[in-house]
Amino acid sequence: MEKKRGKLYLIGAGPGDPELLTLKAVRALQQSDVVLYDRLVDPGTLAFAKPGAECIYVGKLHGEQEQTQEEIFDLIRQHALSGKVVARLKGGDPMIFGRGAEEWVLALEHGIEVELIPGVSSAIAVPALAGIPLTYRGVSRSFAVITGHCHDAGSPEWSRYSGLDTLVVLMGAKNRVSVAQSLIAAGRRPDEPVAFVERGTTSREHVITATLGEVAEAGVAVQNPAVFVIGRVVELRPRLFAPAETP
Repeated sequence: MEKKRGKLYLIGAGPGDPELLTLKAVRALQQSDVVLYDRLVDPGTLAFAKPGAECIYVGKLHGEQEQTQEEIFDLIRQHALSGKVVARLKGGDPMIFGRGAEEWVLALEHGIEVELIPGVSSAIAVPALAGIPLTYRGVSRSFAVITGHCHDAGSPEWSRYSGLDTLVVLMGAKNRVSVAQSLIAAGRRPDEPVAFVERGTTSREHVITATLGEVAEAGVAVQNPAVFVIGRVVELRPRLFAPAETP
């Protein structure tokens, strides 16, 4: 008799604040025997796990991403094929630069049932909660979300981003200088406003504003994790956070 296979939940943990976890995500965590969680998952989120669940940290170190990903694949196979319910808990949304689709494919190849539970994406929520809406009538009608560590500086690929109103760069703090230089070379204005939102949605959130040119000249210090926003919408932040006028 064939042994019953478990199940894989691909869960988005949201941008940091555990209260931004969805109700469906909480229910899935309460049903899971094993939780594989990333570096950007707030420890408070693990409080929703089922009592006695095995919580395994699988955060990726720079330069070891591929090795760690193979270990994650092995853990999914090992636990789900032994009949356990596995929660793969990822920061933000698992389908946005999270390799969630790859883990989904792997599970299906081994006959493991998969259920996706989307998360609140840091690309949208972090700027918004910092007073930077990605769209605003008369200011921004389009935006793009790009990764900051998979593009070569000077590549013609950057030209596709020159005409968009707003850009959000995830995982771009480390390569911010080359990203800014590439965007300026592609046609974006050096005086365009930018913002970095460090540790967004948490009690340690910090917002840094500057211009694209200042970033390109290595004049802006930033600490990871941070969301990099480029565009005129950054100028809305003082208006949204302006103190209320007293009558």
